[in-house]
Amino acid sequence: MSRWVFEPGHSAAEFAVRHMMVSTMRGMFKNVHGSIEFDPDNPMDAATVEATIKTAGIWTGDDPRDAHLRGADFLDVEKYPDMVFRSSGVCCVGETDFKVMGDLTLRGVTRPVELATRYLGHWQCPYWEDDKDQGPTHRIGFVATTVINRHHFGVSWNAPLDRGGLVVGDEVAITLDVEAILESDMQRIAGRVRA
Repeated sequence: MSRWVFEPGHSAAEFAVRHMMVSTMRGMFKNVHGSIEFDPDNPMDAATVEATIKTAGIWTGDDPRDAHLRGADFLDVEKYPDMVFRSSGVCCVGETDFKVMGDLTLRGVTRPVELATRYLGHWQCPYWEDDKDQGPTHRIGFVATTVINRHHFGVSWNAPLDRGGLVVGDEVAITLDVEAILESDMQRIAGRVRA
């Protein structure tokens, strides 16, 4: 089975949560790191996934809100700098669709989650570094979604509104976009760039 490493510049985690009962607030984390054990020629074979997100990298487009989200009311990034997912099993549910079961650790709390995952394909592509194509590289892509209850991870800050409303919804929808490069291609490129 081949090992693939996330390309952080082209991998991201997006989240969406109800705000003020009337809209959806969206944000994202870039610079997502991780690895996948996966055989593109036999996608039905079992695979493993591990991903790490630096919580301080949260971005919603509003600096004061981002500062609040980094603080102890929400992510508490000083105390918990990483959010980590480790798969425990993969189940094929269609030609390119999988259920990936695993454990998500957020704010020091680890709970099981299930990702609905779609395999987007395998391509040979260029790899640009120092204005030069260091490729070719083999790349694979996935998009995965899940919904978590933030209270299960100790993210419980809220404020009441009139008529029983709340500022922040309980459920957080998460979408993970992953572009990964064959590890042996990355090692070859690293050796060429160093030489």
